[in-house]
Amino acid sequence: MIKIIESPREGMQGFSQIIPTGEKVRYINHLLGVGFDTVEIGSFVSRRIIPQMADSLEVLKLLDLTGTTTNRMFLAVHPRGVEILADVDEITHISFPFSFSPTFLKLNVKSTVEQSLDTVEMLTGLCREHGKKAVVYLSMAFGNPYGDHWSFETLVEWIGKLHRAGARIIPLSNVSMEIDPALISKVYTTLIPMFPEVEFGLHLHTANHGWYEKVEAAYLAGCRRFDGVINGWGGCPMSGKEMLGNLKTENLVEFALRNKFPLAINQDTLKVAYQVAREIYQG
Repeated sequence: MIKIIESPREGMQGFSQIIPTGEKVRYINHLLGVGFDTVEIGSFVSRRIIPQMADSLEVLKLLDLTGTTTNRMFLAVHPRGVEILADVDEITHISFPFSFSPTFLKLNVKSTVEQSLDTVEMLTGLCREHGKKAVVYLSMAFGNPYGDHWSFETLVEWIGKLHRAGARIIPLSNVSMEIDPALISKVYTTLIPMFPEVEFGLHLHTANHGWYEKVEAAYLAGCRRFDGVINGWGGCPMSGKEMLGNLKTENLVEFALRNKFPLAINQDTLKVAYQVAREIYQG
């Protein structure tokens, strides 16, 4: 069994044309009926920097949540966003993009490593108080393209700090550099036994070729949580690097079916979601 986290937020944020609110609602309503573990609906970010996400809370309020068992996740990039999202009943998970790369944090969230760790502590505390789950993404978990220090020892050290700050769901991300299956395997076989209380995930940015070996390496090492985006759209527009596409959700479904894993996916609803995605992104 694997968990698939679908992120229309990730797909939309890098799209240049503003998608009308009603179209976002139509699309995400279909996604909520597919059977994904979680759908990341939107983010609380600067309207000036990422205008595509300016209507995220409006989209959330317009969704039809009747009968859906899918978790609803929102991204916050600063403490004020965490405070606001903690009070929104329709949200089940709040995510935050942490990194021990000073350069990436400055580019992505205009924060220092120390300030971001404080935000993680605030996030986990508020989520406990409000009955939500904190999802702390660790960007640049597999290396650093900016020249900032990276090592396995540093990675383990920072996972320990996040654990002590209360993080129990930690997806690992490469963001803007390709990684190979051997590195993926080494990272998860190192971390999972050391931190058995943590649910580690994979948020993979990659070219479409070679995806299977990378997903398989994470799975065989014990990872069961995988992020995807339909058609692999999107990426991190604030990274200061050329964006790699996201791992395709279609590929994750294929991986599960090829290995005969139980998957609570409504294939008919998923096909409709694929079609709506094409209409939104390709016109």
